[in-house]
Amino acid sequence: MTKKKSNVAKGKDSYDSEIGGELVAFFNKNITPYATEVGGPAFDLIPIEKQKDIMVNVARMHAEQEYNRIMDLVRVLQKQADDIKRRLYITDAVHAAKYDFQIYHGQSYWLCFDTKINGTRLSHMGPDDWTTGPPAHYTYIAQVKWLGDYTWQEVTTQTSDGNNPQF
Repeated sequence: MTKKKSNVAKGKDSYDSEIGGELVAFFNKNITPYATEVGGPAFDLIPIEKQKDIMVNVARMHAEQEYNRIMDLVRVLQKQADDIKRRLYITDAVHAAKYDFQIYHGQSYWLCFDTKINGTRLSHMGPDDWTTGPPAHYTYIAQVKWLGDYTWQEVTTQTSDGNNPQF
């Protein structure tokens, strides 16, 4: 067996140490966060599993917050898509309707079902605009407005009976 050299670093705060049968030539007790001598300050080991649980829980909390924020944006986009789809549906319904007057952008009209013609009709007059009541053969569907992009949008209003007209 070869002779092991002792204190090769020859430092004031260094000494040789044998670890696992190997000679560690320089061991500076000032650079380690743990006590290296019996009389050193006491310390507790970090409970790694507990620390991992805390880190996972914090990570999940932040990820869930981000997920909820994204889902809120998805709901906003879904509502916008549904509104556009409804606008296209209303536009198709108005273009299929009969009317005998000049229409203007930004003006509101009423879409109704006319049992006399068995089809839809566009009207200037709403269900509450008639002095003697609306024609018996009209069933009002929705108030609509012609937009600048040539689409029609449903105007949210309430009829005299307090209900929102719906398709």
